[in-house]
This record gives sequence, C-alpha cells and structure tokens, in this order.
Amino acid sequence: MKKETNVTLVTVAVFVATFMTAVEGTIVTTAMPTIVGSLHGIEIMNWVFSIYLLTNAMLTPIYGKLADKIGRKPIFILGTVLFIIGSALCGLSNTMLTLIISRAIQGMGAGAMMPVALTIIGDLYDKEKRAKVLGLNSTAWGIASVVGPLAGGIIVDTIGWHWIFFINVPIGIILIILIWLYLVEEKVRHQQKKMDIFGSLSLMGLLLALLLAFQFLGDEGLSVKVIVLAIVAVAAGILFVYAEKRAEDPVISLHLFTQPLFVVVNLVAALASGFLIGVDVYIPMWMQGVLGLSAGIGGLVLAPLSLLWLVGSFLAGRWMATIAVKRVLLRGIIITLFGAVCLVVVPQHTNWLWFFAISTILGIGLGAVTVTCTVSAQSSVLPEQMGVATSFNTLARTIGQTIMVSVFGILLNGITAAKLQSVTVANKNDVMNQLVNPQTAKLLASGLRETLRGILFASLHGVYLAGAILIVAALVLTLFLKKSDTME
Repeated sequence: MKKETNVTLVTVAVFVATFMTAVEGTIVTTAMPTIVGSLHGIEIMNWVFSIYLLTNAMLTPIYGKLADKIGRKPIFILGTVLFIIGSALCGLSNTMLTLIISRAIQGMGAGAMMPVALTIIGDLYDKEKRAKVLGLNSTAWGIASVVGPLAGGIIVDTIGWHWIFFINVPIGIILIILIWLYLVEEKVRHQQKKMDIFGSLSLMGLLLALLLAFQFLGDEGLSVKVIVLAIVAVAAGILFVYAEKRAEDPVISLHLFTQPLFVVVNLVAALASGFLIGVDVYIPMWMQGVLGLSAGIGGLVLAPLSLLWLVGSFLAGRWMATIAVKRVLLRGIIITLFGAVCLVVVPQHTNWLWFFAISTILGIGLGAVTVTCTVSAQSSVLPEQMGVATSFNTLARTIGQTIMVSVFGILLNGITAAKLQSVTVANKNDVMNQLVNPQTAKLLASGLRETLRGILFASLHGVYLAGAILIVAALVLTLFLKKSDTME
C-alpha cells in the first residue's frame, strides 16, 4: 500500500515552523538589553537583527530553486538543521561577534524554512483552501508579536537569556521528525542540467549589496558607503541577468517576468509589505509619543490587525473561487487604502480607541492582499516552478519592508529636524528620544511637550502619507491586469 502524506500533521509542522521563525524576532528584541549588558556590545547591537534578515533574504531564492529541483522535504530539513545549529550557537555565545555570526547561520536556516513551508502548503491544498490555510498560517506572526515579548521577559528573568535560543533546539528536532515521517513526496527525477552557480552568486551579491545599502542609508543617510553599495548592486544585477539568459537551468527563469500576473502580484506584495512595516513600527510611536500612552497600548492597538488578517484571508479565498484575481486584489487594496487614508487624516488628539477600528480595517485589507498575492504567484507558474515562485514572493515582501523601513526613517528624521529648527532646546535629538518614552516625557515642561508632540505628529503624518501613496501605487498596478491574467 502506497504511503500518503499526513496532511494534518504536516500542516501543523508548517504552522510551528512559521511561529518559530516569526517569534525569533520579537523574543530577541525583548531580551536584547540583557544580552547587550552581558556581552558588552551596544555599538554593534543592530547587526544582531540585520544579519539575520540579510542571510535570510540572500538565500531564500536559492532554496526555492533547490526545493523545485530536489524536493521540498530535504530543503526544509536542511533549513531546520541550520536553524537549530544557529540557535544552539547563539545560546552558547560569549561575545557579540560570535552571537552575530550565529545569527547569520540562524538566518540561513530561516531562509529555507519559511518559503519552503509555504510551498508545501501550495502542494497540499487547492486554490480556495490554500488561501484559508495561508491565512491561518499568517496568524502565527500576530501570535508571535504578542507571545514573543512576554515569553522573552519570563525566560530572561528566570532561566537566563541563553534559553531564548536553546528552546528552538527541541522544537526544531520535532519539526524534522514530523516532516521526515509524514511528508511523502514523489521522487524527483534528478535532472542532468547543471546548477546555476554563477546566477546564484550574482543574485546573492545583488541582494546583499541592495539590502546593506538601504540599511546604511537609514542609519547614516547618503554616504560614500551607500553609493558604492548601490553601484555594486547595479553591477551584480547586470551580471545576474547575463547569467540567467545563458544558464541551462536558471535559478530564477527570466521567463517568469514576462507573465503580467506574476510581476504585478509580486510588486503589490512588496508595496503592501512596505506599508505594513510602517504601521507596525510607527503606530506604537504614535501611541507613546503623540498621545503619551504606555508601550502596552501601542502593542494592543495592533492586535486587531493580526486577528482580522485571518478574516481577510478567508474572504480572499472565497472571492478567488468565484471572481477574477484582479477583482479580488482590488477589493483588498481598496479596503487597505481606506485604512491608510484614515491614518493620514485623523487629527492629532484622536482617541486611541479609534486606532482599533483602523487596525481592523487594515487587517482585513492586508490579509486579503497578501494571501491573494501568494496564491496567485504560486498558481501563475508550472508546478515544477512553485518553489521558485513562492520564494520570490517571500523575497519581494522582505525587500519591500527593508527598503521602506529605511525610507520611512529618513522621512521621519528629515521632517522632525526641519520642524525642530524653530524650537529652542539644548539637545534636540535627546528631547525627541525623551518624548517617545512616556516615563521620561513627563519630565519635559508641559509647553515644550505639547510642541514636540505636534512635531512628531507632523512627522508621522508624512510617513503615513508616503504609506498611502504606496497603496495607491499598488491599486494602479492592479488596474493594469487584464481579466485574462488569471491563475491556472
């Protein structure tokens, strides 16, 4: 009797993998002050986060190609093994440098786990069910945003910060066992075509230079370092296109970019993810800096976004069963745009409860958009290209977030600096840092505090105006789709 995949257990494994990689960011953020105090490396602290994202993004498309070429199971297991090794090394780290190197290994593993997990869902479920399962899978990010800080605080206060990494080891081993035993794949016929090494290396160079350029642009502004990295990115991009045109088995076939549906849904995914990072980062700042509320309220108002994401995903699944992708995307984008416009027009002293409604709207809209983009990217290609398509969609979202978090930071800092010219204070950067912490904001003179809140509100207004423009751009792109540009 032929053994078949246990869909339920494999789906559970995928959900756990998603949660494990998602919670890694929030739990480490909570523990970072303790880690820095223990390892003495505040000046390079940002690299603990940056290197994880960089190695993740660099290897995502490579893993996608390998998943198509040799199978989902071996690549998912490889990624999980790397993630476990990286986690164990992070827990054993006794310097910031060894922690950063270990985080790089963790990121290399996560770069396989996430896109291959989504590809497995694409293999197991048809179009309508896939949207619902992807929606459920996406809620892991919302749960991680709530559980991560709480779990991080408890672990650090009880058994020590090392265990926020060690805890991944047994969970990762369980994942490997579940996938090994219960995911049954048809044997992949190993092709004689050579692996596209030159294309893979040039693609990694392109992504590394691009993401580092925006990282430094956000940190330092325009500098020689940023310009050099931008030139390297362009050169690597040219080499990548050259390599893919001549490769026997390209890592990302350029033919994919001749398909309007594939191109549009990935661009929309990047724009929507860029807007989402602005919501996640700056709404808590609005609650704390402008309204003077606690950090807990800042996180609380984002809870409906995570919870209603699932509703948006379910709606998208139902819509895709009956109407064209273009109309499904338009519905999701219009809902998102309504929420984005609300953020642009709400007055400075708006009661924080109104942000629950805005967060609800954005959760439904972004849930529908993101799931539609993922399902459409998967369904617009041949089954043997699904791994590449899924990983590229994941990469597009990562690039959108990386670029826009830098752009939003530059906008916020630029508007704030211009507005502060009219304020007479000793150290202008210090007073803004003081303002965004509700505890230290109380120490400011009431008149100065209100002035600074007005400045921060104006800066955030600029950020959300730019965010709304991203969603308008996504709307315009979607209008270019034809009704014939549908999923197979």
